[in-house]
Amino acid sequence: MKFTVNKKEITDAVLNIQRAVSTKTSIPVLEGILIKTGELSVEMSAYDLELGIKTVIAATGIQEGTTVLSAKLFSEIVRKSPAEIITVEVDEKHMATIVSGHSNFSIIGFLPEEFPELPKLEDSTIFNLPSKMLKSMIRQTSFAIAESDAKPIHQGGLFNIQDGRLDMVAVDGYRLAKRSELIDFKDELSFVIPGKTLREVNSLLKDEDDLIEIAAGKRHVLFKIGNYTVTSSLLEGDFLNYKATIPTETGIEVIVNTRKVIESVERVSLLITDRLKSPLRCTFEDDSIKLLCTTAMGRASDQIEASIQGENIEIGFNSRYLLDALKNTECDEIKIQLNTALSPMKIVPKEGDSFLFLVLPVKLKSN
Repeated sequence: MKFTVNKKEITDAVLNIQRAVSTKTSIPVLEGILIKTGELSVEMSAYDLELGIKTVIAATGIQEGTTVLSAKLFSEIVRKSPAEIITVEVDEKHMATIVSGHSNFSIIGFLPEEFPELPKLEDSTIFNLPSKMLKSMIRQTSFAIAESDAKPIHQGGLFNIQDGRLDMVAVDGYRLAKRSELIDFKDELSFVIPGKTLREVNSLLKDEDDLIEIAAGKRHVLFKIGNYTVTSSLLEGDFLNYKATIPTETGIEVIVNTRKVIESVERVSLLITDRLKSPLRCTFEDDSIKLLCTTAMGRASDQIEASIQGENIEIGFNSRYLLDALKNTECDEIKIQLNTALSPMKIVPKEGDSFLFLVLPVKLKSN
């Protein structure tokens, strides 16, 4: 087996697929990258038995063959190669020689027969989304994906398609994030993708209008992103009935400048640390939002203007959860909807319904 490639192309490819390499495994071959040569290209794959990433890059001087090389070592070698051209040659004993300029490495590979096959999707349902849209949907919801394994199904993002509308939803028990778009797909479909997969897909997506093909099967999902293919297991279980958790009535409605409220929350939260935790006390009254925080370190308060309709209310929040939601609104003005001091805060755009964030309140002690 032999091939010659451009340094930048192979470095970028290896760095991207390396994210699917298993780091903690009793199967050594999973710590490697499967490399196959074709007529005019080289195909490289990594697979940790849950997430697989495959890509193809152009090559010359090809002698066909297959091998598996240590992902960590191969990545460092190509990244630090001195010349713009890299030649890889592998003998029948899977000893790989990597040459770039005056640099020459010989490393031992794994048997390719031991590398597991990536899952093949059968009876899958296929739909397409613009890259920019999918990237935005992942970005605006992934912050609310659960990190705890108390309910494993919530460690992923829900894709729910109904009546030509795609909802992407994440929930962790303290907040909920929903991003919605109308799409050209009339069937009903629902599946949950692990948070790790969504992060890796997001890193490959570009802010462009290129269509991304998504194929959803019973147990796996596949994304085709340019010259990359991402295959992932789906999470199993009953996802939260998110539609039932969203308040349908609103007693208090607030319109506020997003940047101003973020900056105010950040200022008042300076007294809060991992060791000194305290709820952020928010009072909505007289067309203003008053923020107050008290910890063992001191006391901080601030006030910003807002347009408020409804009765006055005082409500407490975890400042980090509130900031996560505010920072992912990605619009100049937002609408905040409230009911009681113990009901979730609903954050939506001033116009439209492209996103919806719920943040659960924290019970406040009397002053």
